[in-house]
Amino acid sequence: MVIALRRVHDSDLPVFFRQLNDPESLVMAAFTPKDPADRDAFDAHWSRIRASSDVLRTILADGDVVGSAAVYGLPGEREITYWVDRAYWGRGIATAALSALLAEVRERPLFARAAADNAGSLRVLEKCGFRATARAVGFAHARGRETEEIVLRLET
Repeated sequence: MVIALRRVHDSDLPVFFRQLNDPESLVMAAFTPKDPADRDAFDAHWSRIRASSDVLRTILADGDVVGSAAVYGLPGEREITYWVDRAYWGRGIATAALSALLAEVRERPLFARAAADNAGSLRVLEKCGFRATARAVGFAHARGRETEEIVLRLET
């Protein structure tokens, strides 16, 4: 399987919206929009971030749109985020996509966050060189409760 990143196209947004509304994915990600089914809020969010200086990429697997990856935030505090369609979990796509994103974005440090019970995401981040540095608790809309998260840092 060939994994590639490219700039986000308008035609990717309906795919991202569908992916965001997968119930199992929402619970695993935990920290999601308050109402992921609110299409107007989704469109406004993507319009805002596409107009920013953030790095936003579409993840392709053999040419198919399977997710997104991004780097956002202020210098010295920048974070990465990614989302892969649940149908593609467990195939190394997130690791390959994140590795490609980190090769493109050379600034360090970079940070990441994942729900403490999201073993798959934590494994991806660790494979890409991120190391756990802290724990935090935040309200996870997808779970409707406070949820522990791991804060990770990439130095090199």
